[in-house]
Amino acid sequence: MSDFIRPHERIPKTIAPGKHLEITDVFDSPAHLFIPENIGHDPISLLIHFHGTHEVADHAIKEKNGWAALTINLGSGSSAYSRPLDQPNAFEHLLKATENALKQPIKAIYLSGWSAGYGAIRSIMKSDHYHPIKGIILLDGMHAGYIPKGQPLASGGKINEEDLEVFLKLAQDAMKEEISFTFTHSSIFPGTFASTTECADYLLQQLDLKRNPILKQGPLGLQQVAENHKGALRIKAYAGNSAPDHIDHLHALYWFLEEMTP
Repeated sequence: MSDFIRPHERIPKTIAPGKHLEITDVFDSPAHLFIPENIGHDPISLLIHFHGTHEVADHAIKEKNGWAALTINLGSGSSAYSRPLDQPNAFEHLLKATENALKQPIKAIYLSGWSAGYGAIRSIMKSDHYHPIKGIILLDGMHAGYIPKGQPLASGGKINEEDLEVFLKLAQDAMKEEISFTFTHSSIFPGTFASTTECADYLLQQLDLKRNPILKQGPLGLQQVAENHKGALRIKAYAGNSAPDHIDHLHALYWFLEEMTP
């Protein structure tokens, strides 16, 4: 499906100045590490992004002092991301390999995931590494199964709450400002599993928050239609139900990261 109403601006595929390295000894696919020229020598903040071109994550941190970006692509579907990170010590191994490549310590970790990349973040947040994470950004990526399987809410199905348990805890902790959490969603409905809109509605209901309708232009021409902001929790709703609308969220990573870490 195509969409011609919004501009669908894109981050250019240009190589940002700095070092570009590959970390090959953690996953089957190499991870791309970008170290900007202005990295300095002090402990750094690290953005780990799951799913999507590395130029987007590189662009998000290239002007931020003391930041590096690691981009990881493991395939299609959330299970391609959750399975590797479910393995014991997988995330710890990734951090050690990254720190060795950086040749300096990491002081803060931020995770972002677009689309299926949420599967990796769900696995990480279920592990013992929950507390070292400073911030999470989910870009039109949070899904759950229906109960019975494949039966949508409109047909009497229910959301499998177990699939969203870790994200509910994350949202609750963000409201208490123990961690920062931004969740953006489009208006796409997959049909066979819960959409990002339905997952946002579930979180808001469990948190006893009501949708706050707004209408304004977002980054790169995104059309925002609702926002909830409490503590360090932000849930942002955007119009659009096409593939280009979905990709818009990925390319706007720089904007959401800057909002979280000005």
